[in-house]
Amino acid sequence: MAQQRKRNPNGAGTITKRKDGRYQAAVYVMQPDGTRARKFAYGKTWAECDAKRRELLAKVDQGVPVPTRSAKLSEWLPYWLENVVRPRRKLSTYDKYEAHVRLYLVPRIGTKRLESLGVADVRRFLTRLERDTTAATAKETHRVLRSALSAACREELVTRNVAGLVEPPRVTSRELSPWTLEETLTFLGAARKDPLFAAFVLAVTMGLRRGEIVGLRWSDVDLENRVLYVRQQTQRRRGQLYQDDPKGRRRRAVPLPAMCVAPLRWHRLRQSEAKRMAGKLWQESAYVFTTRTGRPVEPRNVYRSFTRVAESAGLRVIRLHDARHGCATLLVAAGVAPRVVMEILGHSQISITMDVYTHVVQDTQREAISHMDRLLRRRPGTAA
Repeated sequence: MAQQRKRNPNGAGTITKRKDGRYQAAVYVMQPDGTRARKFAYGKTWAECDAKRRELLAKVDQGVPVPTRSAKLSEWLPYWLENVVRPRRKLSTYDKYEAHVRLYLVPRIGTKRLESLGVADVRRFLTRLERDTTAATAKETHRVLRSALSAACREELVTRNVAGLVEPPRVTSRELSPWTLEETLTFLGAARKDPLFAAFVLAVTMGLRRGEIVGLRWSDVDLENRVLYVRQQTQRRRGQLYQDDPKGRRRRAVPLPAMCVAPLRWHRLRQSEAKRMAGKLWQESAYVFTTRTGRPVEPRNVYRSFTRVAESAGLRVIRLHDARHGCATLLVAAGVAPRVVMEILGHSQISITMDVYTHVVQDTQREAISHMDRLLRRRPGTAA
């Protein structure tokens, strides 16, 4: 009696011999969109083909998507934005990534398939993009593509991240020109009567970001113990204000300088008077800086007021963020350790502090070398 051939159980796939002599395995696998489709694998021998069949079944058991055909970038990037970036990243980050995907990645290399995308393709794309836009735009787009391909590697859609093998465009750092100490004092003197005077004092003396200032609540301010807690920031996105974690999700408690206490106390008195005048129109929000009816101040209006005061004082107009830079330069120039400056400003890495304020460090080094000159000149016989 002829021995009956054993068959694989349902769902375990099949192996057949082709006319060309090779073996072909067929397994139903899960697609990135959640559907099931048949995936084929080939081998010169039955054992080689069976090994590939087992690999596919292992991915099925683990729930790992296995596309039957490599997805195009124009298909993968939107999927990555919605299923990887949106649930885990801040809204501002999602919007920035989405813009680079929509404006640069999909139109220029969206037809490329994940498996066929090579290092040379990425390099040519970045070169053209830098030529057509700016080095900064090309560098940020490279970062978005590298992140998207890293996610594709984690889902085993590709075996390597080709964007990580390409050096990003080099960007020339913007020359910082914060106000001098004299200009800062002139600005604060001109801003004393402005409703946002306390906000400007916080920006200058503590280096708070605009969103951190607008998002500040009275529960975050301890005037008795002179401590300020940076717990959230307020941003405007898609036509509405929303609350978010501070940049880099770095919540911090910072000692409150003595010169900030009086402006904040005075601001609270003025806010109480505004609440009394508004009556039923007042919307309780617990924010430190509000409109006449208690609503949060628009982040853009803080900068508008900042610019208006600077122009009225005859000062050169700088960004509000440059006041933050000015705070750091003053701290470093006063001898405060860079690590302490990093904690005060909420930088995620010490390299950010040192890169931005290198010119202040160079001044300190120059002063140290001048001390060496004076010491050596005291020795008789030392060369002049």
